[in-house]
Amino acid sequence: MERFIVSILFLCIPMMLFAQILSETGRVMGVLKDQSGAVVQGGKIEIKNLDSGLTISTVTDQQGQYAFDSVPVGRYQVSAASTGFETSVRSDITITAGQETTVDVSLNISKTETLVEVTATAISSEAVVPERTRTSDVASLLDGVAGVSLYGGGGVSSLPVIHGMADDRVNVLVNGMSIQPACVNHMNPPLSYVDPANVDSVSVMAGITPVSNGGDSIGGTVTLESVSPEFAKPGQGVLTHGSISAFHRSNGIVNGGNASVSAATENFSVAYTGSYVNANNYKNGGDVIVKSTFYEATNHAVQLAARRGSSLITIDLGFRYIPQQGFVNARMDATSNNAKFANLRYDGAFGWGRLDARAYYEHTRHGMNILRDKIPGMNMPMNTRGTNSGYSVKAEILLSPHDTLRVGNEFRRFLLDDWWPPVRATVSSMGPDTLWNVRGGKRDWFGTYAEWETKRGKGWTALLGVRSDVVRMSTGNVAGYNMSTTTTGSAAYYADAMEFNSRDHKRLDSNFDLNALVRYEPDSTSSYDFGYARKTRSPNLYERYLWVKRSSMSVQMNGWFSDGNGYTGNLDLRPEVANTLSATAGWHDAARKNWELKITPYYTRVQDYIDVDRCPVIADGSSGCTAARFAATTGFVTLQFANHDARLYGVDGSGRLPLGGATKLGDFALSGVLGYVRGENLDTGDNLYHIMPLNAKLTLEHQRGNWSSAFDFEAVDANENVQAVRNELRTAGYALLNLQTSYQWHLTDRASLRLDAGIDNLGNRNYVLPLGGRYWVGDKTGSSSVPGMGRSFYGGLTFKF
Repeated sequence: MERFIVSILFLCIPMMLFAQILSETGRVMGVLKDQSGAVVQGGKIEIKNLDSGLTISTVTDQQGQYAFDSVPVGRYQVSAASTGFETSVRSDITITAGQETTVDVSLNISKTETLVEVTATAISSEAVVPERTRTSDVASLLDGVAGVSLYGGGGVSSLPVIHGMADDRVNVLVNGMSIQPACVNHMNPPLSYVDPANVDSVSVMAGITPVSNGGDSIGGTVTLESVSPEFAKPGQGVLTHGSISAFHRSNGIVNGGNASVSAATENFSVAYTGSYVNANNYKNGGDVIVKSTFYEATNHAVQLAARRGSSLITIDLGFRYIPQQGFVNARMDATSNNAKFANLRYDGAFGWGRLDARAYYEHTRHGMNILRDKIPGMNMPMNTRGTNSGYSVKAEILLSPHDTLRVGNEFRRFLLDDWWPPVRATVSSMGPDTLWNVRGGKRDWFGTYAEWETKRGKGWTALLGVRSDVVRMSTGNVAGYNMSTTTTGSAAYYADAMEFNSRDHKRLDSNFDLNALVRYEPDSTSSYDFGYARKTRSPNLYERYLWVKRSSMSVQMNGWFSDGNGYTGNLDLRPEVANTLSATAGWHDAARKNWELKITPYYTRVQDYIDVDRCPVIADGSSGCTAARFAATTGFVTLQFANHDARLYGVDGSGRLPLGGATKLGDFALSGVLGYVRGENLDTGDNLYHIMPLNAKLTLEHQRGNWSSAFDFEAVDANENVQAVRNELRTAGYALLNLQTSYQWHLTDRASLRLDAGIDNLGNRNYVLPLGGRYWVGDKTGSSSVPGMGRSFYGGLTFKF
């Protein structure tokens, strides 16, 4: 209670002080149009104070109009963006007290589609995500971005990897919600709870992550925001919008679609978005079916919003249902995943700055079993129930034209029950009682931070931040399928459960983070960033509280690493602490619209990195964690989470270059990204697991009127630096060609039709995924890696009205 009171005072006192120093304000308004003069509705308008960095955004209405009320006086930059258009930026807009400033903006048809910007040491980063009708996987929107790679076993959602760190090491926020996976195999990661149709923007912070962008992570932050509400202008009446989209992919016979509709008055808005997708098993480049790659998912989301002046209140409600999802690299499949959530947000701009407050609740019921592609007729149900709840309060306070203070307080609670119902009614290794994998697990995370941004001298910007996090964890006593001390297969449960239950399960971690970033912009065509960050992450519930060791059948069901091995927890795990140094050099044209080159080297040393050790052999010659017998009979091993020191280092590169001026054939440009990362366990000398090898993507872009196309060449080096302790498999290098094109018709001022088509893996290359894990479903031995998808044709239509 004392900590809570101190944190509230920490937030309120500065706000009360600076509320007394209300700056004089003005109003900004304008109209967004395309190059033909037609208005652009639903475009995103953002204004940024060039002295303080304060940023406010909105969307244009049906007439393409926008307005910002109560804007503090000063110099501003106004940027406008909309799907299918280039971002337009106007600088040095002056807002004066009591005056109305008109800023009309015109957009040109886009020459390229920027999905998301990754920043290693930037003060801020955000990009609007365009429509992509060929996928239902939100994480795929990050594909091809320098420093980011993807992996996963299920088709609904991949998991992002930033600079060699993934899963809980990456802080993923969906509309401000932190959603912990409610599954021992992490079959329901955070990005599986939203459909691309409901995504407005994605922001990625890699490497040096400011403390205001989250704690309890060491790899970076991915922030996803849904489509912002829009409102009618005064006297307009009811503003309505809608869209219908459908797509098909030939490989795997994937069919999906989504629909959205919204209605709004001047101060109230309501919107609905729904989506559905169904997929069968896909085939590799050799025309062989890759088993357990089928999936099906339905998503519903409702948004209610109200505004008054510069204050906005938004309520998001949603339901996600996944009736089945095969996992190609896991022993189990998802047989159900029912999730519902409610998310409340307040966003307000004031003379002293900005206030953002959120509260959320999410509940998931998840089921696993062994489906048809693995062992027909096998029944081994596994159930989980998880609840995520929390709040965040963030204030951005303008101290002066050159200084901004950000303070915030956050709380997250994750509750988990993981149980396996009995399969047999008699005393056996799978009955007659319920096996409790995690019982009454609770993880509370409480964080408070302060961050100061200052602009000094010509072109210099600095960002300094510190945060304090407290993590409390606990769980109840556990039990096996039966607790007999004599029945074959049961004595192991008894010994493991008694050992675990005899210990105190409560854990308390007091963590702190800090960051120091400096940016120097000597002119309008170059910038240089330098930074240091200390980031801390406490273990998750499964890493600390998995308790089965000696039962090979049960232990091999635990693990989210796609390697076929068995995992057991460690009550003595310590938080991992990462110290990162990074620098970014960037060169670009003055408008940042044509050419760009960016290079980011980085180095991270992690104290108490949570890796694994093979389970030891105890004095009587038997394995303390079944490792010897398990390895001898299956080729896999049993592993226990353990702290080690580690390091990761690498370099990211990205660039874009126009190929001459406009011609009769249209505009051409060349863009590319490159990523290299190396990870090492400093205690054992082994490599770290799941490290993406050297990779690059080169894209030839073409734009002619409403027609845009891209031809991708993607190359991935052989993965030779594999981890020995996990028996990670080596993979060969490969190269892929992909082609995509789209055309958009502006039917009326309100209606448009967009056609998307393309071919992935144009050459039908037969290859395996370097981060795909073991494909043990194919021959039941796990001796090969997961195959990639062969040639696939896709097409989609989107109608907006």
